[in-house]
Amino acid sequence: MPDADQPGASLPRTRRLNELITFLVLAFGIWPIVAVGVVGAYGFLVWMFQIVFGPPGPPGH
Repeated sequence: MPDADQPGASLPRTRRLNELITFLVLAFGIWPIVAVGVVGAYGFLVWMFQIVFGPPGPPGH
């Protein structure tokens, strides 16, 4: 077991802090942006499809 005086002893704490920061960036930064982008892209795709082929429903009169 390493002593607390050795430089490698703080490695697990530093790694844990880095993992926590990475998690927070992903959870509250990257993934919300990706989610909004995916929903926006889907909406744009549906909008373009309806411009080309018309709105859904029975054929017009």
